[in-house]
Amino acid sequence: MNFFDHQARAKRDTRFLVFAFLLAVIGIVLVIDLLALYVMAFNQQQLFPSFSLDMITSNASLLAVTSLSVLALIGVASMYRSLSLRAGGGKVAVEMGGVRVSADDKDPLRRRLRNVVEEIALASGVPVPEIYILEQEEAINAFAAGFEPSSAAIGVTRGTLEKLNRDELQGVIAHEFSHILNGDMRLNIRLIGLLFGISVLALIGRSIVHSSRRSRFRSRSNSKNEVGIIAVALLVMIIGYIGVFVARLIKASVSRKREYLADASAVQFTRNPVGISGALKKIAIDSAPPELGVDTEEVSHMMFGATGLRGLFATHPSLTDRIQRVDRNFRPEHLKELSRRLAREQERKHRRKAAKELKEKKAASKGGGKPDFTNIVDQIGNPSENQILFAALVAASIPQELYDSAHSPQWSKEVICYTLLAEDADIRQKQLLIVAERMGTESLEQVDQLIKDTPKLDRQQRLPLAEMAFPSLKRRPPFELEEFRQTIHEIVMVDNHVDVFEYALAKMLDMHLGDAISPPATVLYGNDSLKKHMNHVAAVILVVAKLGNDDEAKAKKAMAAGMEIAGLKLPKDSVSVRDWQSVLDESLPRLEQLAPKAKEKLIMGLVETITADHEVTVEEAEILRIICASIRVPLPILPGADQMGIQ
Repeated sequence: MNFFDHQARAKRDTRFLVFAFLLAVIGIVLVIDLLALYVMAFNQQQLFPSFSLDMITSNASLLAVTSLSVLALIGVASMYRSLSLRAGGGKVAVEMGGVRVSADDKDPLRRRLRNVVEEIALASGVPVPEIYILEQEEAINAFAAGFEPSSAAIGVTRGTLEKLNRDELQGVIAHEFSHILNGDMRLNIRLIGLLFGISVLALIGRSIVHSSRRSRFRSRSNSKNEVGIIAVALLVMIIGYIGVFVARLIKASVSRKREYLADASAVQFTRNPVGISGALKKIAIDSAPPELGVDTEEVSHMMFGATGLRGLFATHPSLTDRIQRVDRNFRPEHLKELSRRLAREQERKHRRKAAKELKEKKAASKGGGKPDFTNIVDQIGNPSENQILFAALVAASIPQELYDSAHSPQWSKEVICYTLLAEDADIRQKQLLIVAERMGTESLEQVDQLIKDTPKLDRQQRLPLAEMAFPSLKRRPPFELEEFRQTIHEIVMVDNHVDVFEYALAKMLDMHLGDAISPPATVLYGNDSLKKHMNHVAAVILVVAKLGNDDEAKAKKAMAAGMEIAGLKLPKDSVSVRDWQSVLDESLPRLEQLAPKAKEKLIMGLVETITADHEVTVEEAEILRIICASIRVPLPILPGADQMGIQ
């Protein structure tokens, strides 16, 4: 199952979730209506009323008020809980007691975690998520939260850092990235909001019963009205817990199958089943009790390991089943042997081991070869081992001063400006003047210092460096982000010319900062077909063909090949590409509304266009990356890209 199949499945699961939610709400409303009718009959001295059509008709106004009240209560509760998570994954992480990992953290365990997260993010082609530690949690666990990749956060427990080696940690993080890439993360956030609405009646009924019992205890009163209130509240609480029962069933049915998929994706990410299976085995023998900072039941479906109920209501498959799916030779009795062996091991020397692993990765990547563009669709949402190794090398090759500045909340904006500086001295001077005027002399001095430290940055390091700066950048206030976006556009337009890299960076900033300012507004996929937007598809494919071919005949041939793979005919009217940036600006928002499988066909067509002449230029590779990012498809980093002209 590829990235687009996963997204299509996530879409179906979302529909199932909404359908199940509506059924549960209707059921709760009907039961509450019956309760209201019974209370009405009881007040009229009818102990065993017959719920006839006449009785229902005569009490239609009561039923309408009751139904609307219950619907409003559930709807408002769901909306309130969803809006409380509007800030994205970081909000969820903080509610769970998470502490954000700063970029300059000196703790070797935290630095190892950041390195692993950044490697997989760069390899996957998604923004680097915020990273959180649940410091009080000694058990092994992790989670990914957020509405979409730009607002994502990954959290791990202290036990995960201390008890897992690097391969096992990489397996856990790859599992969580699978949830980010495959649409599970947004589904999990929606589950929290919707299921809170279903469960709210139980909370209200329980509160009324408890407060009434305390009141009766103080007043020693046994009035009929007070007893009646307690009885009604008790019935509401019971009905509410029926809603909780249904909510748990919904959550379990949606969550369990996606855990199997995430485990399988983690193996595909790392090409190392030992990592994910080792982490699962250590969870199985770990005796540390969970100490999550929020209600475990509410977030149980988001965690790497099970934290809630077992059996029918379990949000995760059993650990032995999960382990056996990735390690066919595993037997449950192996856990005892593993437990004895781990008890004898001393604490790992993480700093020394990380340095050794980096050298091994460097040596292993030397024979990487050229990236296989014909296989790129299968690699979306599923980066290969070579891509993860290459991402680690790209991150490690960035000069330390730039790396530190990109991760610094104070200097992340200056790093972005630095990547856009022109080689021409006159143009660069004008760009630096804009930095001074719009951002201040302190920012200008920092950019000058970056130039002195690294006079020339390798081309393939520019986008990864900008992506590393994004987590620190997006934490700034919205008005400051908006001003910075305008500054970037001024810097780009100094020479009245926009090259592909400048367009790509500016476009990615617009998109990701916009998502950071308003996460829920982001739409990951729509329902449209390629035929509905055929002219826009043709325009985008022609842009790619023109950028890769100066010869008009070759460009038309490349476009025809791409349209054929996409399953579309060439448009009768010629498509003009006088200003390719304007064409993309107009077309890409429309193509963002394509259904997942339609996006897959589009990318297959683009790849065919790029490879029609059996060469891949720098511009073609970069424009493919920004097109994918604009339609919410994470394009993996390309190992060996330097051998294809990407410098």
